[in-house]
Amino acid sequence: MSYKDLREFISFLDSKNQVQYIDARVSRDLEISEVTDRAVKSGGPVLYFRNVEGFTVPVVTNLFGTHQRMAWALGVENTDDLTQKVRDILGILKTPPESMLGKLKTLKDMASLARTQPKRISSAPCQEIIKTGQDADLNYLPHLTCWPMDGGRYITLPLVISKDPSSGKRNVGTYRMQIYDSHTAGMHWQSHKVGASHYRSGELQKLPKMEVAIALGSDPVTMWTGALPLPPDMDEIAVSGVLRNSPVEMVKCKTVDLEVPAHSEAVLEGYVIPGELKEEGPFGDHTGYYSLEDDYPVFHLTALTHRRQPIYPATVVGRPPSEDFFMGKAVERLMLPALQLTLPEVVDINMPAEGVFHNLVIVSMKKEYPGHTRKVMNAIWGLGLMMLAKGIIIVDDTVNVQNLSEVAWRVTSNINPDTDIVITEGPVDDLDHASPTPKYGSKLGIDATKKTALDGRKRVWPPDVVMSEEIKLLVTDRWSEYGF
Repeated sequence: MSYKDLREFISFLDSKNQVQYIDARVSRDLEISEVTDRAVKSGGPVLYFRNVEGFTVPVVTNLFGTHQRMAWALGVENTDDLTQKVRDILGILKTPPESMLGKLKTLKDMASLARTQPKRISSAPCQEIIKTGQDADLNYLPHLTCWPMDGGRYITLPLVISKDPSSGKRNVGTYRMQIYDSHTAGMHWQSHKVGASHYRSGELQKLPKMEVAIALGSDPVTMWTGALPLPPDMDEIAVSGVLRNSPVEMVKCKTVDLEVPAHSEAVLEGYVIPGELKEEGPFGDHTGYYSLEDDYPVFHLTALTHRRQPIYPATVVGRPPSEDFFMGKAVERLMLPALQLTLPEVVDINMPAEGVFHNLVIVSMKKEYPGHTRKVMNAIWGLGLMMLAKGIIIVDDTVNVQNLSEVAWRVTSNINPDTDIVITEGPVDDLDHASPTPKYGSKLGIDATKKTALDGRKRVWPPDVVMSEEIKLLVTDRWSEYGF
């Protein structure tokens, strides 16, 4: 199923006994964060804080903090179902039908995809209340201070919408924003993200300003697509519509020439000035470390629009696993079919919580020729934001990459460090604190596949210790006789 807005999703989760309504008075400074962090790490429910000190606006956190809730958010029962859904869509686009019946089916499928494209409407719930100029105030909303050393209060779950100054194409990304005062905030556009590319283009063109809109609390699929590492020319709103099987309704902003999801809880309209930077941070980040102070663009508020009784969505990141791990795991399942289009030898991938998504990628593959594992490593490092992967482990196609115990066993057993470890250099994430040079460092590739003559090996590789199928079936049939 798809949800029209955040409220429908919360109502659905409530019907599944997944929402904890909290009437006790709480502070948005650290207290909500600590309650949320405990809930996430214990597999707890969505938290709906009704009584935030100093505010009439409630705060909702931990919306996506389990694999099950993340699946429900995307309209499936299991995030693996998302893999098949994407595979089916890609099949429509890449396989030319041979029969007339096949052509008609493809035509129908393409028409269905076309009906999911963004739909513009003239009036919207997110504009029930409109405040412009001095009446617009960032402090109307209960932005959180998440961790003790944070540089201030932050918007942690925004959809930041901007346009490429050259092509006019839209980008939607989830970038944190530090509140400076009632009308300005830091825009954390990391170097390798599309928003930062738009900003650099604005600088090169010497634009006086670049318009930006921030949507808070849209439907769950659209909220999630802001975190997708899509190609720069692919519209996240269109992708959301395809995944929802229904178009995302969009409405034109009041003071900027941008469109936002019409059913958002609140929208911040404004602009950044190319070349204007201000210190942002520290911030307790998803790596489990603070990202330290650095200079980032400044967002200037021109309007705040919202529902009559808005709900403020927030996420709390920190030492993994945090809520973003579950969001990232769904991204992984979405990425797999697209990765297999380029690398069909890949069987599965796993980006575990401990790797904070980009620090560790475990790949199983079917090895067919000398150097095949190196080809896959380098190909992954060459795919969009996968360039930031600091460690890649390659295992055989028979290995379950989702089982970290099995992976650790294969790695420690199968590698000869002198020949099976690759060290290279390239871009690293802005948040990587280990590299001596910001944004540039070394990467590690580990070939933990079994080695054969294909790899120039002369020694015989020993077989795995596995019981015969005959005996396994015998014991299964007699299991109750053993008294178990």
